[in-house]
Amino acid sequence: MSAIDSLPPLREVIARHELSARKALGQNFILDLNLTARIARLAGDLAGVDVLEVGPGPGGLTRGLLAMGARRVLAVEKDPRCLPALAEIAAAYPGRLEVLHADALAIDPLAYLNPPIRIVANLPYNVGTELLVRWLTPPIWPPVWQSLTLMFQREVAERIVAKPGSEAYGRLALLAQWRSDARIVLSLPPEAFTPPPKVHSAVVHLTALAAPRFAADPAVLNRVVAAAFNQRRKMLRSALRGIAPDIESVLVAAGIAPTARAEEIGLEQFCALARLLKG
Repeated sequence: MSAIDSLPPLREVIARHELSARKALGQNFILDLNLTARIARLAGDLAGVDVLEVGPGPGGLTRGLLAMGARRVLAVEKDPRCLPALAEIAAAYPGRLEVLHADALAIDPLAYLNPPIRIVANLPYNVGTELLVRWLTPPIWPPVWQSLTLMFQREVAERIVAKPGSEAYGRLALLAQWRSDARIVLSLPPEAFTPPPKVHSAVVHLTALAAPRFAADPAVLNRVVAAAFNQRRKMLRSALRGIAPDIESVLVAAGIAPTARAEEIGLEQFCALARLLKG
């Protein structure tokens, strides 16, 4: 018996279903059910909440979410080998777990859920950043989700919460912090996973803001930030030359020195620049 429910320990489940982690799918499993329950708790009170989980694998975090009281969990799993193990969990929690055999990049899983919605996942490393960007850039804001509690490689987690002037600061930090409160809530060594990855990992919790911190057109802001950080070692007057012919005067009007570099500029200044360019 595991520490959180009456189902077998994960090692037994993995052995019985021959679920060796596959590098091609970005799989690294957490076998400690007390740890998966802890990650579930980091998402807050799940009572009355629908939860989206991407890449459940053998279901360690899935069991944590259900044991912590999630109203319903939608688990999107690409690997067909994991489906029998997840079906056993669904049988143990009648009506509370739906397993969708699909590629999370190819569907809109949020359409299968009812608000309030939270997203909690030990994301496969090879798709984690792309999924995060999608969730942060819906056509309408605020989004349908309340919060994201996501496992990333530590390096990616640090990029999400980075501040101006740091090596990690870039497009991902600006995108996340424009529309959410983002913080690292848990760090994990390679030994917490099977097989152990070559890097440390971290859980990031992002809470959606009712409105962006500063007014800006999303498309314009994204174009400006992309151009600035694609040539982050260049002065902004050079990096943004293709955005507007009079970029130096626009930078000055936004309170930005034309000789500054992207990593020195904060979110508020980038939003002011986007507003001027939009106008």
